[in-house]
Amino acid sequence: MLGLSGCQKESLNDFTVDFRIEYTDKNHVKFINLSEGEYYSLDWDFGNGETAASTEKSKTYLVYYPQAGDYNVTLSVLDYTGNSKTVSKKVTIENTDLLVYFNAQVDTPNPNYITLENTSVGEFDSFKWIYRSKEVENEAITIAYFPFAGSYEIELQVTKGADTFSSKQTIAILQDDPEYVTKFVLSWADEFDGSEVNSDYWTFETGANGWGNNELQEYTNGKNARVENGLLILTARKVNNNTTIGSYTSTRMISKNKKEFTYGKMEIRAKLPSGRGIWPAIWMLGADIETNSWPACGEIDIMEYVGYQPNTVHATVHTSAGYGSNGDSSSKSLLTAEEEFHVYGLIWTEKELVFYTDTPENITHVYSPSIKNNLNWPFDKPQFFIMNIAVGGNWGGAQGIDNSIFPQSMEIDFVRVYQFNE
Repeated sequence: MLGLSGCQKESLNDFTVDFRIEYTDKNHVKFINLSEGEYYSLDWDFGNGETAASTEKSKTYLVYYPQAGDYNVTLSVLDYTGNSKTVSKKVTIENTDLLVYFNAQVDTPNPNYITLENTSVGEFDSFKWIYRSKEVENEAITIAYFPFAGSYEIELQVTKGADTFSSKQTIAILQDDPEYVTKFVLSWADEFDGSEVNSDYWTFETGANGWGNNELQEYTNGKNARVENGLLILTARKVNNNTTIGSYTSTRMISKNKKEFTYGKMEIRAKLPSGRGIWPAIWMLGADIETNSWPACGEIDIMEYVGYQPNTVHATVHTSAGYGSNGDSSSKSLLTAEEEFHVYGLIWTEKELVFYTDTPENITHVYSPSIKNNLNWPFDKPQFFIMNIAVGGNWGGAQGIDNSIFPQSMEIDFVRVYQFNE
């Protein structure tokens, strides 16, 4: 038995590795597998960044080499016992058919602007620039704006047929643009000048399920919201004195799939409700929450208020690196939060989140991780607005609910978004 087993293993290792090269034109090469014997799979490395793997022994490959030069092509073959054999051959391309390259020139008087010029050689179907999470298509010369100091990668992708080729450069921006925020212009606003909530902007979320915080309100489909005299008025009402889920009704409005934003200055002017047990909020969530669940999607709480702590507003950031009671948060005293309208603002850039009250100089909180990663900075993608009044819950109901306060309303004068128009 041992002798037979040894013969079988030796037989499985008895294979040869080889392939043939055929030049179909000046820049296309066909590779044909000539390996023989008992083996399982083939791994190709064509020397130009392109690889392939297959268990189909007769499969051939036609590979495009756009630039002249010598390329080392390797075929590795694996047998059924885990042993492998490799052979390498050189492919020589004498013709440059496509050279992907670009110039990146700093505008000396305006060092936050880089002029990009596509200087690629040869014919191609399309191209695009990729930088700062932006994509600019088919502009031979474009001006890229980098508002903050740092190192940035710029990529030019060129497409020819089914193939995509790229060139990358890293550029250094030496200073922040001190005028960046002042260049923001109004990109969207809801001034609540009509007679009803604009369904092109907002959707009512409904239900009485605790909303992840053991809240007691049932959110209704618009019954607790009205627009009048240029104001949006969201009202929480008492249904009964039981202080259980469904004992209150309220409103939760979202702009998901309708108005979503990445970066900008967000301002909401509002007057807050009062009383123990009330919990109004003006906040944002990552638009990819359905595929990237909370807290990984990121949450930006522009303003939160708990009635048992009057005259104090809170700003918080929730990410995978810190969420719930471990969110990154600050508070500010605001003596007329319940009596007067105030602007609750956010300046959101790729560098930081700055929360403020009334004016950008009156900062409530700054969130700016020194080293950004997927855990602490999911904020380079769209978010949508949420405005709601919760009743009770882990935070809002931490000191109980005073049923004598109802109804309670949050009045909103406007929601405005300002962004940089590149």
